[in-house]
Order: sequence, then structure tokens, then C-alpha cells
Amino acid sequence: MTTIAERLESALPVIAAGADAADADAKFPTSSIEALAGTGLLGLTLPPTAGGLGASPSELVDTLATVAGECGSTSMIYLMHLSAAMVLAAAPPADGGSVLADLARGDKLATLAFSEKGSRSHFWAPVSRAVRTGSGVHIDAHKSWVTSASEADLYVVSTLAPDASGPNESNLYLVDRVGTGISVAARFDGLGMRANDSAPVDLSVDVADSARLGDDAAGFGLMMEVVLPWFSLGNAAVTLGLARSAIERAIGHVSGAKLEHLDSSLADLPTIRAYVAKAWADLVAHEAMLRETARSVEQPGDGTVLAVLATKAACNEAALRVTETALRVTGGAGFSKQVGIDRPYRDARAGFVMAPTSDALFDFAGRALCGMDLF
Repeated sequence: MTTIAERLESALPVIAAGADAADADAKFPTSSIEALAGTGLLGLTLPPTAGGLGASPSELVDTLATVAGECGSTSMIYLMHLSAAMVLAAAPPADGGSVLADLARGDKLATLAFSEKGSRSHFWAPVSRAVRTGSGVHIDAHKSWVTSASEADLYVVSTLAPDASGPNESNLYLVDRVGTGISVAARFDGLGMRANDSAPVDLSVDVADSARLGDDAAGFGLMMEVVLPWFSLGNAAVTLGLARSAIERAIGHVSGAKLEHLDSSLADLPTIRAYVAKAWADLVAHEAMLRETARSVEQPGDGTVLAVLATKAACNEAALRVTETALRVTGGAGFSKQVGIDRPYRDARAGFVMAPTSDALFDFAGRALCGMDLF
């Protein structure tokens, strides 16, 4: 039986080979996603009964961190696919049929369509509202950030339930991207994660009740109980994978770069060594935190929600510090792309502004610590 590590080893060369060009051109890394699909890794966390690999949260974070070390954009596309897939596994639509098998085989790529301008990074609170029709609902929504917007086959779309009386009474629907009433409003051209095709999407679609995930007004629960833990773990893993890539490349540079007039290397400077050591300690401490939180998600307890909230925020912030140090110690060589830290440096800056943002999560974690309601 082929292990997850063996499958990943097969896909990584393809992912690495296309990463720089995809970043430079802000072009979706089709070959990388096909490589993941071809090895069965797009079904990483889906249950074996659906054709997936049944990977645990711990295996998820290891896999995503490794992919991120080669290409941040590919890892984010991959994470969004897995997050959407896990919602569908938890609450499959009535007419879903073989959709989980399609996702596991890599025949279809999925993503989340949650964030809206009216509620911004509070992804769990859509302002759009489904309107009842004879056979289902009509959805008019402007989604401000949808990863794989032009490339995904399936969107998991959030909207207020037709009879909602508050922002937490929402529904999730499975919507086919290819069809009338869906348009990608712009092409993504960002600072980092440039190849992930994250773009605004306008929807004006009729959706059957059978495409709803879970019971009526159950969307908020699915977002909190399924999406939040899987996405937060994965996002933290992506940012730490980027940080590890940056600091390892920086260490390689300072160990080899020469000060010929002094017959020494950059690593002979005590200040450089101290910066590197502090960044390394920061990285491995947060990798340990992430592994512990993954284990907590596998065996939930009273502290699991707090751990999930704090881990994404803390790991995102650590990635900022570690990649900043990587740039500091490599100086002009790092700034000029010579060392190869520029892409992970830029990509790592996506995590802390990605909903839920670090600031929002630290606030929620503080509420949990102080015994206050989160919402």
C-alpha cells in the first residue's frame, strides 16, 4: 500500500518545478494540482468509504506544510479543496451522489465561497440571504474572496437562511461553478499567494433544496464545527511550511556566503547566528504547538476550541517573524531573489490577514480564556 509520504514524494517535484513561474505570472498551478490528484492526495482527509485516504489532522498538517515548502499557492488551493470536501463529508447534499468520490479521485476541485464585503473577515456571518422559490432558493451574493475562483468545479456557498432572524442562521449550498449566474469579477494580482486564483465572485443562481448541506439554518454550525478546525489547522501548517522553507534557505546562504577580505562566512558573525537560532526556536516551538492542537482535534476535549483559535493566530504571527529574520540575515541576496526566500516571505503574509484574521482570533481566544461567549 502506498503511504501518504510516498504519494507526496511523487508529487513534490512537479509542484516545485512550476512554483516560480506560477508566482511570477499569477497563473493557476494546474500541473501541481494534477500531480496531487494523480497521487490520490486530493482525497487526503476524506473517508476510505468515499475513496479517500482517511488521513488524520496530524497527517493533514504534515502534508500541507510540506507542499507549502515548495509552493504556497498550491498549498492554499489544496487546503481550500480539503476544507470544502470535509464539509461535504460531514453533511452531504441530498443529491450529492458520487460527489465525494469525484473529489477524492481528483476528478473535481472544490473550494469555499464564504467571505462577503458586508461582513469582511467574519466569514461565518454572510449578509446575502437565500430567497425561497418553488423548487428551492435563489441566491444573490457577492463573494469577496474565493480561492480557485475560475478553476474550481464546485463552490460551497454560504448565505443567510430564508427565514433567518440573525447573522448566525445561515445555510451552506453546493453550487456548480459552470453554469449561468456565476461570474468571476476580477483576476487576482496580489503581494503573495499569487497563483491561487483568489478573486471576487458574483452569484445569482437558483439552487435546489437538495443541494443544501445539512438541516435548514445549520450553516453556522458546520462552519464552526467542521470548517474552522480543519481550515485553521491547515492554514497554520501552510504558514509554518513557508517559514521553514525560508529559514532553511537563509541558513544555507549564511553558512556558505563568504566575506573574502576577512576569510570568513556570514555565519561567523555572532549576530547572524543569534538571529538564526532565535528564528529556529520560534519555528519549532510553533510546529510543536500545531502538532499538539492537531492531536487535540483528533481527540477533542474542553480545550480544543481554544487551541484551534490560538494556534492559527500564533502560527501565522510566528511565520511573519521567521520569514522577516530570513530576509534580515540574507540581506540584499535575499531581497534580490538570489536565495529563494522572496516567495515564501511574501506568501507567509497571507495567513494573518486570512479570515479569521490573527487579531480576530486572539480576541476570540481571549474571550474563551476569560469565560466569555465567543458570539
